[in-house]
Amino acid sequence: MNILCTNDDGYLASGIRVLASAASTLGSVTVVAPDREQSATSNSLTLHHPLRARLTSDNSYVVDGTPTDCVILAVNGLLSGHPDVCLSGVNHGPNMGEDVLYSGTVAAAMEATVIGIPAIAISYVRDQPEELEGWESVVRVILREILGREEFPEDTLFNVNLPAVPPDEVRGIKVTTLGRRRYSDAITRANDPSGREYFWIGGGAVNWRGAEDSDFQAVEDGYVSVTPLHLDLTNYKLLEEIRAWELAL
Repeated sequence: MNILCTNDDGYLASGIRVLASAASTLGSVTVVAPDREQSATSNSLTLHHPLRARLTSDNSYVVDGTPTDCVILAVNGLLSGHPDVCLSGVNHGPNMGEDVLYSGTVAAAMEATVIGIPAIAISYVRDQPEELEGWESVVRVILREILGREEFPEDTLFNVNLPAVPPDEVRGIKVTTLGRRRYSDAITRANDPSGREYFWIGGGAVNWRGAEDSDFQAVEDGYVSVTPLHLDLTNYKLLEEIRAWELAL
């Protein structure tokens, strides 16, 4: 099995080292990752200047672009053939609920899915990357459980979140739905030393809501959350209702 590993925290992040090491027991691993942190870049592409890639001493490719760029370059320019699977992460922080719309980690897995490559995005809900070394054996089991199936669901990626508990205290794996979260006080407004006003997006208190089988509830209860995500965003439940509107020009 040829495995592509990428992330949005950069090629030096501890999470991708743990992921690549865990994946190496399943096949041949090639790392293609951004040269710096690319968190919250979502599915953005670099279109207005050329991309550059370099090979490190440990045979990893470092790209001066986004996670989505990394997958596209890997498949179309850097690797000799299509990888059998793409793994993204392990992200330093959670990717649950609406996070999947912003996350570079999830976006890389989504780009692989668009291309037709089975993909898994993995995140650790605590922003404590030094703790990830202890999670390698758990990540290895998760990969084997998902990739060991006879067929990988078409047009689907798996979004995995590891709970904020010691690895030996994980209660199991739960298949989950996406929760919903709302940030309060998410914008900081202040003046710089020159007296000019600026705004800083991020932070603030987070309030989660969702069904009992939601991702945030699973990790809160000490379980690994596995959420299947698909590319079709159509709201099928509303199709007939909206068609009844008889929209016209």
